[in-house]
Amino acid sequence: MMVINLGSINVDHVYQVPHFVEPGETLASTGYQQLLGGKGANQSIALAHALANSDETVQHLGLVNEAQCHIKQDLIREQVDCRYVKISEKPTGHAIIQVNESGENAIVLFAGANHDIQTDLVQQAIDEAPEGAWLLTQNETNAIGDAMRMAKEKGMKVAFNPAPMNDSVKQLPLNLVDLFIVNEVEAEDISGTRELAQIETFFKQHYPNAAVIITLGKAGAVMIKGGERIQVPAFEVEAVDTTAAGDTFIGYFLASYMKNNNAQKALTQACAASAIAVTRPGASPSIPKAEEVHAFLEKQGG
Repeated sequence: MMVINLGSINVDHVYQVPHFVEPGETLASTGYQQLLGGKGANQSIALAHALANSDETVQHLGLVNEAQCHIKQDLIREQVDCRYVKISEKPTGHAIIQVNESGENAIVLFAGANHDIQTDLVQQAIDEAPEGAWLLTQNETNAIGDAMRMAKEKGMKVAFNPAPMNDSVKQLPLNLVDLFIVNEVEAEDISGTRELAQIETFFKQHYPNAAVIITLGKAGAVMIKGGERIQVPAFEVEAVDTTAAGDTFIGYFLASYMKNNNAQKALTQACAASAIAVTRPGASPSIPKAEEVHAFLEKQGG
């Protein structure tokens, strides 16, 4: 099987700070890194790591400016298929990321080339996809709704991570989604309620044919599908940087779920991978390899 990931590619400017900067404040950073990031790129790398040594692959669909064409090579080195990563005249997307002493982050995002994706490129990628392929997308590019419709016409399954959450998400054809992966804030915004039980009821009523994963931070994650409900706990680790934790979770979950359709196992592997990621600084550099996740689970007795 294969995943086509319509996703953002960013250059992350990461600043270590004692606390998030306040209005009118000038704050000295204690550290700086320039890294490959973007939810799309992060999720593609997580998928590639999770799918290593298997027949499954991930194809990334996105754009960068010519000045950052080396990013394509970075993704290829991570075993991401980049035949649909093309050049845009717009600047490459980028993010200004503050990471405080607790490992929390605050992000300013510039879309740039991520919002210059043409539907003919999306159509080409989907037309050439094999039977049984998945489409994965987030909310950091344009052409999301078109991609969902094209994928369903092709008979593909659609996984959607509505991050960053905004009003445009509710304008998308969410009835076409087979798998939602949301955090608590995104789940609240979509459902209009804060109580987990009510959130689950909302998704069951409005998207009865979709599976829904709600990540719950230190409480782990829950998946509902029809009448089935599966919850797994988080692993206790000392967090350094949470920047790519959610993206790591998504890549590892989808890779495992796509291969064996075992939700319990997929959720456990995803929680383990994201637990490792938060112990490391940066976005894509924090994403663990599959063998690291397996070793972590063995150590945890899982």
